[in-house]
Amino acid sequence: MFIDQVEIAVSSGKGGAGAVSFRREKFATQGGPDGGDGGRGGDVIFVVNKDLHTLSRYRGHHILKSKNGQPGMGRKMYGKKGENLVLEIPPGTQITNIDTGEIILDLLENKEEQTILEGGKGGMGNWHFRSSTNQKPTYAQPGLPGMELNLRLELKLIADVGLVGFPNVGKSTLISSVSNAKPIIANYEFTTLTPNLGVINIDDISSFVMADIPGIIEGASDGKGLGIEFLKHIERTTFLLFVLDITNYRTLQEQYEKLKIELVSFSSQMQNKPYAVAVTKIDANPEYENIVSEFKNEIDFKEPDEFIAPDIKEPLFVLPISSVTHEKLDELKYKL
Repeated sequence: MFIDQVEIAVSSGKGGAGAVSFRREKFATQGGPDGGDGGRGGDVIFVVNKDLHTLSRYRGHHILKSKNGQPGMGRKMYGKKGENLVLEIPPGTQITNIDTGEIILDLLENKEEQTILEGGKGGMGNWHFRSSTNQKPTYAQPGLPGMELNLRLELKLIADVGLVGFPNVGKSTLISSVSNAKPIIANYEFTTLTPNLGVINIDDISSFVMADIPGIIEGASDGKGLGIEFLKHIERTTFLLFVLDITNYRTLQEQYEKLKIELVSFSSQMQNKPYAVAVTKIDANPEYENIVSEFKNEIDFKEPDEFIAPDIKEPLFVLPISSVTHEKLDELKYKL
């Protein structure tokens, strides 16, 4: 099961209490105070692990605590520090304080490590309180309590190219044809219920990551359908590829315009991302060249000049493809 959002409560450890102790040795009947300090409580630490792809390990674990520090001992011996609570998360995890709504951490890089809560300080033993007027202090400090936070962990997948399209337009077939991803594929809408990531190798050196999310329907940005749950995953993508189905009952222009509206309605950041268009299933329509040419005219598309910086508000290319016959898939990979 794909788990991309969980809510947990975390708390750091309590500091150990300082010790009340007096030195007792042979021939030292008047031994002074020697109570040691308590150990510090354990911290709460988040660590990014690129081998993780979901937050499922935290499903059902709502309260997570680090260990308390050990109390101090005689002979000025310190208590042992409490064991840290180390929480491994996949890259792209955003951590939010539920109570305030503040985004505390946004962790992207592998092995990135952040301490979110420090353990309580250990109490001082009674030897700290000795003085000329109080040579036998009979008190020590208790350890300070740990801290608590209610957190929401939200995974936003990181990919170079994000596929955007209506349900059943061929996104899953495309990603399975050009990458190592093995999504569920069937001839009905919403076969993709969880995001899929695929690595596309261009040659021995170059590669990029493509993300396929569940199909977007009209009104997705308002919470309709499945797409709204995963639109956040393409916020982090570098490039968007609109996947338009030439056999769909909607025209290419209708698909294109409605997808743009849903993306911008969900996040204004989307209008600042470069994008292109792939027209799929051309093997099923022998008139595809005329239809694609008409679509280019309708959106006033002009092939960009390679010597001029492209306008990100316009598609960088419009390419008809077939994932079944693999027509122009190599060209698509190189363009991406």
